Amino acid sequence: MNCQDVMTTSPVCCVPDDVVVDVARLMRAQDIGAIPVVADHDSQRLVGMLTDRDLAVRVIAEGRVPGETLVRDVMSMQPVTCLVSDVYQDALQAMGEFQVRRIPVVDAAGRLAGIIAQADVATRLAQPSTTGAIVEAISGPPNSAH
Repeated sequence: MNCQDVMTTSPVCCVPDDVVVDVARLMRAQDIGAIPVVADHDSQRLVGMLTDRDLAVRVIAEGRVPGETLVRDVMSMQPVTCLVSDVYQDALQAMGEFQVRRIPVVDAAGRLAGIIAQADVATRLAQPSTTGAIVEAISGPPNSAH
């Protein structure tokens, strides 16, 4: 199976000029903890990720005003990604190695095609041992090599 077989297609996304309070509300409405950031809605070229952790650490903890802070100022740059054609096990390994619960899936041109979340692994793959190993790797203590 390839990443395109496991991913959620057409994920919710935002652009760098969006205001973080609007994106936070979108996260709440969609019940998600991370949103891919694309250069613009037409190109869908992935440029970053905005996570609930980014909001807590880079907005709230730094005393920024959520209604005045742009996504570009607090997003995580250069997110870990996989290609639609990658074998899904490679994406799972990257999730564990980099301790991310979600990994954007891009095409050869870097356009957002989908996203693989920890929940996708649990619900779409009938492999409890794989799911358990990935959850353990993602949730474990940080890897000192990174």
